[in-house]
Amino acid sequence: MDNNRNQLGDNQPKMPKFNMNWIYTIVIVLLAVLFFSDGGDMLLGGPSATQNATYTKFKMYVQKGYARSVVVNKDKGTLRMYVKPEKMRDVFGKSAQQLGQNPFVSVTYGSAEALDNYLATAQQQNKIMDYSYEKDTSSGLTTIFYTFGPIIFFVILWVFMMRRMGGGGGGGGVFSVGKSKAQMYEKGNDLGITFKDVAGQAGAKQEVQEIVDFLKEPQKYTDLGGKIPKGALLVGPPGTGKTLLAKAVAGEAGVPFFSMSGSDFVEMFVGVGASRVRDLFRQAKEKAPCIIFIDEIDAVGRARSKNPAMGGNDERENTLNALLTEMDGFGTNSGVIILAATNRADMLDKALLRAGRFDRQISVDLPDLTERKEIFQVHLRKVKIDDTVDIDFLSRQTPGFSGADIANVCNEAALIAARHNNKTVGKQDFLNAVDRIIGGLEKKTKVMTNDEKRTIALHEAGHATVSWFCEHANPLVKVSIVPRGRALGAAWYLPEERQITTKEQMLDEMCALLGGRAAEELFTGHISTGAMNDLE
Repeated sequence: MDNNRNQLGDNQPKMPKFNMNWIYTIVIVLLAVLFFSDGGDMLLGGPSATQNATYTKFKMYVQKGYARSVVVNKDKGTLRMYVKPEKMRDVFGKSAQQLGQNPFVSVTYGSAEALDNYLATAQQQNKIMDYSYEKDTSSGLTTIFYTFGPIIFFVILWVFMMRRMGGGGGGGGVFSVGKSKAQMYEKGNDLGITFKDVAGQAGAKQEVQEIVDFLKEPQKYTDLGGKIPKGALLVGPPGTGKTLLAKAVAGEAGVPFFSMSGSDFVEMFVGVGASRVRDLFRQAKEKAPCIIFIDEIDAVGRARSKNPAMGGNDERENTLNALLTEMDGFGTNSGVIILAATNRADMLDKALLRAGRFDRQISVDLPDLTERKEIFQVHLRKVKIDDTVDIDFLSRQTPGFSGADIANVCNEAALIAARHNNKTVGKQDFLNAVDRIIGGLEKKTKVMTNDEKRTIALHEAGHATVSWFCEHANPLVKVSIVPRGRALGAAWYLPEERQITTKEQMLDEMCALLGGRAAEELFTGHISTGAMNDLE
């Protein structure tokens, strides 16, 4: 029932999130309606004028006996005629209950003396009950407020909305939308990151070391007629330390460092991306020598469309064109070095990768065995480990792990040890952390029948047995029938790292992978769906 409920809940349409902008819009519309309609007087606290009439029509109402009283304002040259309750339908076409309290007819008159004589005569003839005079009590300040208040209100409202559109408070609002959003460090070593913090990646560090040397001693290269590369593109899988390497370059060189993401150039307004590119390079030239680091450059550097019918004004292409021009155009960018990082180099535009823009591509690959050991040593500095932890074993146990994955293993092991109230982190905590990251969370409470447990045990025993007898199969570390993630059981191996794989090695690996399926068929007489992962 709970599963059905969850499935039904997942299929239910999701309600839109609450947004305060809707409240702002409704309030603005209501205020506009009140200011520019008869409701404005009600908003300002005065009575509502229900009808405007000419002086001739006013005299006709008086002669017919509709008037109850008249209030004259000589300063404004107007009068208000209050209507008798029983005559409201004749004047307004509505009953007294529908009109509310004290509805009146507003009239502009000409001669004050003629009006005085007319009202005196009408009172003698019992056409009106009484009439009176009032002075305009509104001060000059109140008049100015009523006149310019709505204008001031909408100006303030417009400025507020423009600031919201421009990205918030102190940035100048919509007028600063074309400014660069790059975060600048006046000295790169303010980041506190050097090459000592980047374990492994010896080849990549050697490549970028030349950039550091040039920024420190440019004369050494220029005397020989050489020119430092204008740009270096760091290419590699996610989590291998591309961004960390760029920060280390800035920290070693000790020069101003501009850092931003490729998505920071993208904006809903046309031309903003190109404007931000120009503003970024303008700031960089003022701080030269310096480093510009653009992370995830594929957000703006993607290959341009070859189909002109796709649209005449592509904002992303305009941004890329501005970037190409700034990197190697007619202008000079002496002392400005561009570092960029991406894990999708195959999608970048060819003009961006040519010599003179990104002169070299630095490959930042997944770490090998020795580099993983160095990375473990860096991340284990802050972890309290005991004597059972073998860094060599951990580095062999984590093939294909990136630097970010190894950092996650160390953190996960510390969390597991704390969960068990241990004072230090041991070898088993690290193995559990590796299993957690590779296979997923343990599901010890998963309900299975005895037949299913026996089938899983036979399946995993088949993997272990076949791999034991195969010469080139990877050595077995442990076998588990505890469900983890989507797998009902697992056989953990210690894979051997090699650059070349022979036919015999591939056949032995296939035998080990299909050993569980063969064991199921041999001992149970049938094959289950549990071997799906092995086939995949």
